[in-house]
Amino acid sequence: MTSDTAIINLLNEQLNTYKMLHNLLKKERACLINVQSEEVETISKEKDTIIMRLRLLEEERQRLIKQFAEEKGFNSDINLEELGRLTEKKVFIELRSQLMSILQSIEEMNKFNSILIDRTLNYIKTNTNFFNLFKTEHDSQSTGVLLSKET
Repeated sequence: MTSDTAIINLLNEQLNTYKMLHNLLKKERACLINVQSEEVETISKEKDTIIMRLRLLEEERQRLIKQFAEEKGFNSDINLEELGRLTEKKVFIELRSQLMSILQSIEEMNKFNSILIDRTLNYIKTNTNFFNLFKTEHDSQSTGVLLSKET
């Protein structure tokens, strides 16, 4: 297998893994909206696994591109657009475009999920404060007094 074919295969694997992450983020959004904390925890673990895989794929991609550049006598710091131009293979530019698109979508989804998490935490904090009003202990910092009438 030639090194440019190996890079193409790796880029396809990266794209598929990013799609898996994107789908997982959609699932996380649904769980955050429905306040399914146990499912969110499970998804978080799955995300960690996918992110680890993506890191390994990225390291391999960088290694393959560096190897390709050394074999062909190019600058070792080439990007996918330059790689497509140098090899005259449009697939590099197409894969770059697809990767950029999915990464942008993942970034937007992460921002939205982050907002949902912040709102959920605020909801929990508000409810906790509400229930703390009914504690039987009197805190020195408490501003109100709870009175009861015995009959």
